[in-house]
Amino acid sequence: MSQNAPRRALVVIDVQNEYFEGGGLPIEYPPVESSLPKIAQAMDAARTAGVPVVVVQHHAPKGAPVFQADAFHGQLHPEIAQRPRDHLVTKAFPSVFTGTDFADWLARHEIDTLSVTGYMTHNCDASTVFEAMHRGLNVEFLSDATGALPYENAAGRVSAEEIHRVFSVVFHSNFAAVATTDAWIAALKSGTAIEKDNVVMSNRRARGV
Repeated sequence: MSQNAPRRALVVIDVQNEYFEGGGLPIEYPPVESSLPKIAQAMDAARTAGVPVVVVQHHAPKGAPVFQADAFHGQLHPEIAQRPRDHLVTKAFPSVFTGTDFADWLARHEIDTLSVTGYMTHNCDASTVFEAMHRGLNVEFLSDATGALPYENAAGRVSAEEIHRVFSVVFHSNFAAVATTDAWIAALKSGTAIEKDNVVMSNRRARGV
């Protein structure tokens, strides 16, 4: 393994019962039937490779309609809760950094690369990806171990697939290297970084120039 190999931490964001059947915010794309096994696969691969695993849970203020700490839907999904972890972060804002010890923990463990899994692509994942990049960290986004849900409001209507696809493309243009879980595990085994794209080339390809 290269001396310049990424010092990764796998970040498992908000894989809580709220996002599954019966919860208030069911993930639609990729469906949880496929994304949850990928998250579990990433956690197991990280453990095998000696990569620390940070599990994150979101707890909302008392009276909020979702993510209540003392309710079933506010708890971690059993597939995540039963697996080993190196650190647990409880947050009240979208970004894992805000109001937590996450940044200090990363610094103490000399982590330079965050590998992001969990939910939701466009909310807590995105907030964490953007902030991590601005803090000078490298970021990886596991596109099949994450997920979105649809929205409709005064600004318009958008499907879960559209949200996930658009955010993934935007991430890869500047903020995070987007890869499948299998590709990430291969990079983990080889000790290599996954390269992201850039804004200029992403735009030129779209314009056919």
